[in-house]
Amino acid sequence: MACALVTAGAPQSATAASWPQVSWGGNLAVTSDFIYRGLSQSSGSAALQADLHADTPGGAFGGVWASTRAHDLDPYAGYDLELYLGHRLEFGSAWAASVSARSRYYVGRTQELSDDYQEVSGALIWLDRWSLSLSVIPNAPRYWYQSRITRSPAWVADTTGQWLIGHGVFATGGAGYYRSTGSGPRRFAATGYGYGNAGLALERRRWRLDFGYFLTQKQARELFSYPIADHHFAGTVSWHF
Repeated sequence: MACALVTAGAPQSATAASWPQVSWGGNLAVTSDFIYRGLSQSSGSAALQADLHADTPGGAFGGVWASTRAHDLDPYAGYDLELYLGHRLEFGSAWAASVSARSRYYVGRTQELSDDYQEVSGALIWLDRWSLSLSVIPNAPRYWYQSRITRSPAWVADTTGQWLIGHGVFATGGAGYYRSTGSGPRRFAATGYGYGNAGLALERRRWRLDFGYFLTQKQARELFSYPIADHHFAGTVSWHF
């Protein structure tokens, strides 16, 4: 829906009239496994997720996203919370680009240390059917299997796509590569891993069902304490508003 940011019943001054219209939207979802960049954040269990965002006609957007997670995984928090701001530029009717800044927080329960981090991303988008993005994380937490050892810069390259193959039915797929720049020799050395997924999606009005098969290189175990999603199936049901 859209609303004008002016006070009801008040005279429309020049300042009030200059506020742009804002469109609000979001979604509620339940997933059989919360998989993010090839890793299971819910340790193979179901998770509840929600997003609320606002968009302006000029292309600015911002919002908040949250998910439950496995609280027995580092940093022993009950929830993921992500705040994001960005801007989207349209290039004709087919192409667009966006730049965004995101801050991720692990909240709830007693945490022994902080795994919060920030990242900046740029993306190229075609018809909202294909995207290619590059993200930079200046303060990414770094693990050596189950032990947290340091923070070091990291970057992530991602591509995702969906292709209409029937009435409301899409073939979906994606691939990415996570690279830690490292901060020293041996277990602190630069390393990375690849991940990907392929599946199907069904859309009916405000509802969407996604089902996919996930692959992740075993090298991911050296960088994170989360279980990897390798040769793994997962599904998500979401309602968009």
